[in-house]
Amino acid sequence: MRRKLFAAAMLAIVAATGLSACGSSEDPSVLKVGTEGTYAPFSFQGSDGKLTGYDIEVVQAVAGKLGKKVEFVPTPWDAIFAGLESKRFDLVANQVTVNADRQNKYALSQPYTTSEGVIVTKSDTNGITTLADLKDKTCAQSATSNWGKVAAGAGAKVEAVEGFVQAIQLLKNGRVDATLNDTLAVAEYTKKTGDTGVKVAGKTGETSKQAFAARKGDALITDVDKALEQLRADGTLAKISDKYFGTDVSK
Repeated sequence: MRRKLFAAAMLAIVAATGLSACGSSEDPSVLKVGTEGTYAPFSFQGSDGKLTGYDIEVVQAVAGKLGKKVEFVPTPWDAIFAGLESKRFDLVANQVTVNADRQNKYALSQPYTTSEGVIVTKSDTNGITTLADLKDKTCAQSATSNWGKVAAGAGAKVEAVEGFVQAIQLLKNGRVDATLNDTLAVAEYTKKTGDTGVKVAGKTGETSKQAFAARKGDALITDVDKALEQLRADGTLAKISDKYFGTDVSK
């Protein structure tokens, strides 16, 4: 049922924004971008029905430097790399954490976000403050996400979910013990919802960097890197970052 509701939500985003979910365009003036559209404050549907967020504005700025227009393809996270490989789109803009496995499989841009991971539990939970405390516990994570791998590496059982909001729901319902995520996403959730039922119980001890992902060997990533360098130099990245986070996370 949750998957059906999620699929319906994706179709609603496509309909509301007038975006296409068809295969890669041969139009050289179009940059097709895969993104969740449900991961605030990076990629989400605004009150006007259009995709917005930090990643959305950064990739739009990149496309502007490349002289292209962006066509977004809303895609669930666990299917996003398959969509890239099958050429449904040209680039993934969805806080792709840089790690060795992804560097081997895909062409990753220079990082445009630096952040740290946090451990989230119910507000009345005690005894979970470090990764070591997650051993034999259950964490709600997107199965293919970097945080899912971190949780599994800590000895936790991973309960697969489709996104952060669902992870929080399972946590509050007592079905899981914790969830790991980016501190920026958690802060955004807390700010928007005022939810006192969960808390940041500790840090993962890791600083992560996020990048855009293209297919291995695609020269597009070289152009994306050049555009990011220009946007960093002219202050655009810092400006977009400050808009969403009140600080520069693009360094």
